[in-house]
Amino acid sequence: MAIRLIVKEPDEVLHKTAKTVTKVTANVQKLLDDMADTMYDAEGVGLAAPQVEF
Repeated sequence: MAIRLIVKEPDEVLHKTAKTVTKVTANVQKLLDDMADTMYDAEGVGLAAPQVEF
């Protein structure tokens, strides 16, 4: 698992609608694991997919 960069305001990606996830694939599960690691590393309490760099 990896720590990803957190996107912050005023980045325009935060104002776009994210795609709907219809199936949890291996890639989606990796992203979820990375997001959890990133959130805990930043001592956060929540994180949305658009907030991490891909």
